[in-house]
Amino acid sequence: MNGTVYKSTGSWYTVKSMDGVFYECRIKGKFRTQNIKSTNPVAVGDHVQFELENIGDETVGVISEIGERKNYIIRKSVKLSKQTHIIASNLDQVFLLVTLNNPMTFTSFIDRFLVTAEAYEIPVILLFNKMDTYSEEEREEVSYLVDLYSNIGYNCIPMEAKTGKNVEMVRELMKGKTSMFAGHSGVGKSTLVNALEPGLHLKTAEISEQHLQGQHTTTFAEMYDLSFDARIIDTPGIKGFGIVDMEKDEIGGYFPEFFELKSQCKFNNCLHLDEPKCAVKEALENEEIAWSRYRSYVQMVTGEEDNPYRERS
Repeated sequence: MNGTVYKSTGSWYTVKSMDGVFYECRIKGKFRTQNIKSTNPVAVGDHVQFELENIGDETVGVISEIGERKNYIIRKSVKLSKQTHIIASNLDQVFLLVTLNNPMTFTSFIDRFLVTAEAYEIPVILLFNKMDTYSEEEREEVSYLVDLYSNIGYNCIPMEAKTGKNVEMVRELMKGKTSMFAGHSGVGKSTLVNALEPGLHLKTAEISEQHLQGQHTTTFAEMYDLSFDARIIDTPGIKGFGIVDMEKDEIGGYFPEFFELKSQCKFNNCLHLDEPKCAVKEALENEEIAWSRYRSYVQMVTGEEDNPYRERS
């Protein structure tokens, strides 16, 4: 039988068959011994083949094969630094929720996420949530970030999941597609999903006053079929985002504004660090490229890990 993985708990997988029936499945032992670097050999969004087995009074599925993935969002595993974790696969687009505080989303995190999505050719829409909670100064900062990322080519939407402002705009973008919601814990992913589809009643939690961080309400990635011809993958909150399997000389290609200038650099293999006559550095000095973007780039090229609590400047 063929189906799509809708939920992964690490040992059991909820698979929706082609005829719309959901089955609880496990994976064949061979997946554990194959040369798989990922902590999760099967991810939400995967297309799989499975057979049904009767165990006592229960019918369970056994996944025997994973179909080729058209794309996926991957990051370094939190617990096992040498391994990776596939968050979701076979996506049409990703919505990255960004908040200025409660919790704070740093530009370094945004940029790492965007680079990974660019590497796998997954469109990203930036949702600047909780606009109703910001001061005038914070609203100006959001406007600056919207201008920055819009000029690069990313779709940016200021919104309020709690009040419903611009939720309809998000719904329209989702129709007919499989979308993933991502961001730190507490940015409002579950609140937004509930606003889009009130019948789901996803669990939400208040921000921890002590740490100004979100509480994990989503434990595992899970896909939902929505009533307006859309599928959403809700994911656990992400703290840091480590990029995976990228050579130094390819990272610049995933910064669209850097890639545009690369042909103007003196050297074909310019890393935009200390090389003479670098078009990217010249654009930086002329304030045609944002310093925050360049800092993110340097951190990735030099192998500095993402620190979600780094001071923003």
